[in-house]
Formats: sequence, structure tokens, C-alpha cells
Amino acid sequence: MNLKQMSAFREVMLTGSVSEAARNLNRTQPSISHMISGLEDELGMRLFERQRGRLHPVPEAQYLFKECTDVLNRISSVSQNMQRMKTMESGELKIVSMPGPATVILPELICQHLGTKPEVKATLLSRSSDAVQQLVGSQQFDLGIADHDPARTIEASLVSAETFFFDCICAVPAEDPLADLPVITPAELSGKPLATLFTEHRSHILTRRAFEAEGQSLNVRFVGQFFHPLLTYVEQEFACAIIDPVTAESWLSRAAQPNSIVFRPFAPAIEFGIDLLTPAYRPASLLAGSFADRLIEVFMKIGARRMGQGSSGEAVA
Repeated sequence: MNLKQMSAFREVMLTGSVSEAARNLNRTQPSISHMISGLEDELGMRLFERQRGRLHPVPEAQYLFKECTDVLNRISSVSQNMQRMKTMESGELKIVSMPGPATVILPELICQHLGTKPEVKATLLSRSSDAVQQLVGSQQFDLGIADHDPARTIEASLVSAETFFFDCICAVPAEDPLADLPVITPAELSGKPLATLFTEHRSHILTRRAFEAEGQSLNVRFVGQFFHPLLTYVEQEFACAIIDPVTAESWLSRAAQPNSIVFRPFAPAIEFGIDLLTPAYRPASLLAGSFADRLIEVFMKIGARRMGQGSSGEAVA
């Protein structure tokens, strides 16, 4: 039994006539009759009786009609769904990210990307960078965003990574005299209260090195696991913070009083990297690939450099 036979059989059941079925399917009457005869031969039973010029189905044909209708409807649904996936009008996008981008930038980008695609579903989880790599490596997510740590071993057999580097910037209270400076250095921050990430984080290590290289005093008052909460200390005028531009972009986009903090370049440059992770054994869908391209555009607009474009990416100790 093939799909052409099923389609011909269903149309004859609906119309009660070979000629009408042939007309509706844009085929000849002999071809429809041949397909019905072939179906009856395969099944070893008659499906119709002819009475007064019309075909009347036997009871067994009613069961076959239901089954054929279910199969044909299912195939039609699959075809339509695949077409919608081709045009990115349906499907599912699964993303796992470190907390910074997951707070504002990714939800906003998801809304922009799926705004005209009501049938597309999206999942966004916030996890630590180590957990992001593990989840992407499980092949269950389309995309992962983690901070770049050269000391972290990336299982190339499970995860593909593209790295983007940013120069960290200095966040200062708007009323602080430092806000008037075009560039802020360790000399201006010497002895002033700072909010930083935990001491083992690459950004903290590079910040400490920058202060030590210039003989300046690093006064860490507040320590956190993620950049975004540090800005609350800055907003409340308790400290300054050296953060990544992605976090700054999130703050400026959604803060109730974005002007309460001023962001200035910091010198010497403190490099912060973000890994864009994809599963090695799960080829990217058109939807996921398109979203990744838009995310990269956002990164590049706020000053990202791809690995190899003047970025060291070296490990620190």
C-alpha cells in the first residue's frame, strides 16, 4: 500500500465516484481505477460495491478510510511543519547562558528574532560558565554563552567554540569626579573602593596585575560572582567597578535610572572573552544559526574582536 493508493482510495470514499475522484486529484479515471484495483489485490478483499452507477464502500473500507485519513493528514502536517522550519516560522530555540547576557541582552534579542514567528518556542536557562559548557556538550541545547577561560578544557569532541574578546570598561557613579575623565587608569582608582568578581576570575587577576604594574593600591570592598550585581554598588555610590561591555549594555538598556552610572574606557586594557558554544553532534538548525548571527552582530557593535583579531586569549595564573 502506497501513498498514491491511499490518496485515491480516500478521495473515492469522499466522493463516491471514480470520475469525481480523478477530477479532484487531477488524474485520469483509468489511473484511479487501477490504483483501487491494485489496493484491493494487495489487501485480498473488495472495498467497494457498485450500485446504480456509484461505488458503495463495504464495512471494512470504513476502517481503512479512517486509517488512511490519519496517515495522510499526518504526512501533510509533517510537510507543512518542515516548510515552516525552512522559513524559520516554527521550531524551538534552546539557549543556555552565563547570567550576564541572560539578564537582558538575550531575552531582548529573542523577542526581536521571534517577534514575527508566533509558532517558535524558546528556552533560555541561566547557568555558570562551567555548567553552560556541560549542557551544550550534552547536545541538548542549540547555543551556549560562557565567559572565556583559557584554563578551562573545552571538549572539542563535544563542543565547538568561537571566542569574542572585549576591553573591560570602568563603571563610576555619575556624581563622582572620575566621571569627567575620558579614560580611567589604576592611578585614578588607587585606594578607592572597588567591586570585582571573585579572586580566581580572570578579570580580577588581570585587574590586580594592572594595579601592581603601576604601583597602585587595589582596594577591593565588594566581591561577587557575576558582573551585573556589582553595578548596584556603583549606583549607590559605594564603589567603582571594572566590568565587561556586555553587562554595561544590559544596564543601559533596562536600568530604571541608567544615567546614575557613567562608563569610561579603562587603561591598560583588561581583556574579557566570551565563548559562543555549539554542540558538535547537533548540526545547527536554520533558526539557531540565524539567531547566532544576530547575537554576533550585537557583540561586534559593542566592540567585540574575534579570536585572532588582536586578542591574546592567554591563560593567567
